[in-house]
Amino acid sequence: MKGVKFTAKEKKRILDMWLVEHKHWLYVCKHEKCTRVSLWRWKKQYDGTLESLENKSSRPHTPHPNSQTTEEKREILEVLQENPTMGYTELYGELRAKYAYSRHYKTMYKYIRSLHLRPAEIYDRYVAQPYDTPEMLGQKWQMDVKFVPRVCYAGKDPFERAFQYTMIDEATRERFIYAYKEHSGYSTADFIQRAVLYFGYAPKVIQTDNGTEFTNPKGTGEGKVHIADRTMQRLGIKHQLIRPYTPRHNGKVERSHRTDQERFYNYLQYSTFEELQEKMQAWLCRYNRKPHTALRNRYGKYAWQSPLEKRAELLEILKEGMTDAKVRFVKNSARAV
Repeated sequence: MKGVKFTAKEKKRILDMWLVEHKHWLYVCKHEKCTRVSLWRWKKQYDGTLESLENKSSRPHTPHPNSQTTEEKREILEVLQENPTMGYTELYGELRAKYAYSRHYKTMYKYIRSLHLRPAEIYDRYVAQPYDTPEMLGQKWQMDVKFVPRVCYAGKDPFERAFQYTMIDEATRERFIYAYKEHSGYSTADFIQRAVLYFGYAPKVIQTDNGTEFTNPKGTGEGKVHIADRTMQRLGIKHQLIRPYTPRHNGKVERSHRTDQERFYNYLQYSTFEELQEKMQAWLCRYNRKPHTALRNRYGKYAWQSPLEKRAELLEILKEGMTDAKVRFVKNSARAV
């Protein structure tokens, strides 16, 4: 495949399949996802040792013919030294007027950025701040919506759409997901109630982004309470909004959506909405039972716990009275104990 580098052992195995097992080269290429040209190239360089099949450096030996010349580099550096606070647009204009610089603006910009020719403070990037993750269940949930990819749908209705609502407990990483045919405030309100029944307890805080399915857009709906907010108020839950255009603040649920795409939706095919619901619930059971690398046991050590195992551990800590945290369990819920 284009862009994929095979290791020496993989090349040796592929060559053995072709030359020793006498598999047809077309079968080998299709099975191992390599090209015919690669087969002949590996065969030519193979001398019986793995060292001969090792990947060599792809770094070019000579500069690219269209790269910045030595004279152009000197001109850029000279202008920057004279005016260190000059903006990129002004710098580009100065180069064109003073030295007849003929390259594209982006070429100049990428060269300056790659070599860090501007003062260091200009390149200061965002530094992630410590996030206060709750240590007990029922303290904070994160909620978001994911569009179910259209390519997964194998039915006949061209207007069929589906949306995955996701709720994740920050302490245990346990999730609840449910499919809807629309993402609206009514779907959100219904999903919150289903999530409370599924987890068996109500959280203190639910954190969401600023989507219209979660809250009223700024400047609209004045004097009206969003149906999702009404549902949370009735359940005694605080609704916390993240900063606009910063999905990293809802990082746990966003990361779980990436796992959904890689492990579930890339292999999903469904014909009806009911079939999607069944497969989604089966994936939910699998997700909550697989080990999670971010979880630690009560002693602060990695124990390869699953979200359900972490939930059981925290419930045991609650029973032992080893924490002052309070959890509002739902009455008559089998999952509350």
